[in-house]
Amino acid sequence: MPATSAQRAVEASAVLKSDEAVTGWAALKWQGAAWFDGTWDGLRERPVTVVARRNVRPQPGFAVSQEFLNPAEIVLLDGLQLTRAVRSVTFEMRYADGLGPAIEALDMACYSDLVSIAEVAAYVRHLGPVTGVQQARDALAEAEENSWSPRETAMRGVWTRRAELPRPRCNVPVFTLDGRHVGTPDLIDPRTGLVGLYHGDSHLSLVGASKDNRQDADFRDLGLEPVAMFATDWRDVDDVARRLVAAQRRARSRNGPRGWSLDPPPWWTPTETVAQRRALAEGEKERYLRYRRAA
Repeated sequence: MPATSAQRAVEASAVLKSDEAVTGWAALKWQGAAWFDGTWDGLRERPVTVVARRNVRPQPGFAVSQEFLNPAEIVLLDGLQLTRAVRSVTFEMRYADGLGPAIEALDMACYSDLVSIAEVAAYVRHLGPVTGVQQARDALAEAEENSWSPRETAMRGVWTRRAELPRPRCNVPVFTLDGRHVGTPDLIDPRTGLVGLYHGDSHLSLVGASKDNRQDADFRDLGLEPVAMFATDWRDVDDVARRLVAAQRRARSRNGPRGWSLDPPPWWTPTETVAQRRALAEGEKERYLRYRRAA
């Protein structure tokens, strides 16, 4: 049976001294990050990275970074020495295989409220000319604190970088004008009403498809213009971009008053930012955030 990500982190940490630590995805996972499973696209295992200035030989399953590590950046959690979340995610951003994965790393660390964009920006601002620092800066400029999955973040990249459409808002609840919650689309342009919906593998069942169709109809009834992207669409993202552009034209040409609003009623509890989610009591987190993983 393959070792779990936790087992792999523990095994890699066995070589560490008191001034060394696990970093990157493994440190984030150990600190509670939901979306860092230690694989590339759920298939190939990623190595656990440890920070050690001395000559530690890499072994199968872990890699060694010899970058400077301030002892103040080390935390001890359940017996494992880790770099703080802000350093761990910055490491992921700097060494990611391109801007898209760098944005995904920050988005998903924010998803679990381990960091905020402001916290990472402050950390990166004090970095010198280290490897990948410009990629980290570029990722900060496009990151969001309310993306609910890596694929949602990737779809946002298709929206902004392929289709070259204005930056959307992420997972903002949509209400009728009398305050009824209709749904929470993955992406929405608040100016035109263009909506992006990512349908992953969990949406491919008959039950999932039926629910998605009802949601699409509800959005259209309010005057919104939804575009769905499926897991199979990654083979041709240019087609998705074309569909988004065409839908934006339709959305902009709509006449008449809007039947929808992004302004929440007084009874609504907002959870769009890391700060808002951190402020919730544990019972409130269970109540208000449980639906995110199912999305």
